[in-house]
Amino acid sequence: MQFYGTTPSHDLTYSDVFLVPGQSAVTSRLDVSLAPNDGTGATIPIVSANMNSVTGPRLAASLARRGGLGVLPQDMHLQDLDAAIRWVKDQSVRFDTPFVFAPDDTVERALRQVPAVAGQGIVIHSDSGDYLGCIVASRLATALPDARLGDLLHGELTALDADDVDGPRRAFDLMTEADIDFAPVLHHGVVVGTLSRKSALRSTLYQPTLDTHGRLKVAAAIGINGDVAAKARALAAAGVDILVIDTAHGHQDGMLRALGIVADLNLGLPIVAGNVVTKDAVRDLVGAGATIVKVGVGPGAMCTTRMMTAVGRPQFSAVLETATAARELGAHVWADGGVRYPRDVALALAAGAASVMIGSWFAGTAEAPGTLNTDARGALYKESWGMASTKAVQARFERLDAYDLARKTLFAEGISSSKIYLDPLRPSIEDLLDMITSGVRSSFTYAGATSVADFHEKALVGIQSAAGYEEGKALPVSW
Repeated sequence: MQFYGTTPSHDLTYSDVFLVPGQSAVTSRLDVSLAPNDGTGATIPIVSANMNSVTGPRLAASLARRGGLGVLPQDMHLQDLDAAIRWVKDQSVRFDTPFVFAPDDTVERALRQVPAVAGQGIVIHSDSGDYLGCIVASRLATALPDARLGDLLHGELTALDADDVDGPRRAFDLMTEADIDFAPVLHHGVVVGTLSRKSALRSTLYQPTLDTHGRLKVAAAIGINGDVAAKARALAAAGVDILVIDTAHGHQDGMLRALGIVADLNLGLPIVAGNVVTKDAVRDLVGAGATIVKVGVGPGAMCTTRMMTAVGRPQFSAVLETATAARELGAHVWADGGVRYPRDVALALAAGAASVMIGSWFAGTAEAPGTLNTDARGALYKESWGMASTKAVQARFERLDAYDLARKTLFAEGISSSKIYLDPLRPSIEDLLDMITSGVRSSFTYAGATSVADFHEKALVGIQSAAGYEEGKALPVSW
């Protein structure tokens, strides 16, 4: 990456900079590879944050199916992490994971999980697990909240036979011919997944993140305290593909000790460690065994670190410095936090990141953990919170006695409850991935780059005023 016409004299964040177009021979955004090539096997440079309100097993599976990587949070109990990892491994690579309900469940309960929008639907199973039928989500919008789902099964919705679906293009054509937008996929009468017309189309464009057995990949986080070796071994035994050693202040002796312990286990897994913002920290963490370093202190939407402590660093400059240091050591960085628009993802990559970690942006999706709520205006949202907040601390240390828990909670910081609204046009994480990757692919074509590594070299970055940043925003109404 090079700066255009100037050298910055102070640290910069994403809104301070812009990409300058260069000569390009790239004729189509689909000629671009977004694979980060950081040892994770991902095919798009998108990672979901290890936050309780962001990454659960369903979101991790959906993200891996489209080439990204989900990081399950360390606050989950070890047995729950084990179960979540194995659940992701059991999910179909070809088809979407169904939302399954019983016939006695109510419409209200279904709508707490699935938004009533096109392309979504639910599957109804009997108590014995037999397939009874499915309901398109839009039908739920017109039903009474206390109506039984079983009572809505009038007639049989067209289903796809897995043996007939020999590829995503064939699935798309079958659904077009049948004039349906959502369908269960059955194999010998058993539901093996669901498909929408759009998800079939996506499968022609994205390549999933797969392990050596052809299963979806998933990452999981552990902290730096306690029996780090036992936790790492347990996650590896469950089938985790990437280990993330995570703490708010990554450049500390406790992190270096934990890194050394995990590296000495020789588990054969990429090791991610963070968070840090300086080249010295990168050198120390890579020297202790990290293959990827997580970069970002304070840029997240749920984080109050900078306002509480004054600690942190503008994210663009943090990524630029740390990525340069990591590259010299044969390692990589993930840019963690601070992205609000696809442009920010592109700028993080331009600064040298291999992948970009996204938190709150993904919290407001159908696949994120938690239930859908409706505000007074009828808008759908999910609750999100920071991982150093009172809510997160109470969950993390719930097994402590009342006194010790009170001491831990006393110094909590961060937002304990925030409403993250579902975008009515993009209620799914896959909708957001379409928007993000489309923007990033176009950024590559403007730079004349065909790969992430190529973009690192060819990106030309300028510095702008606040007015320049505002000028780039579309106007929702005329002036």
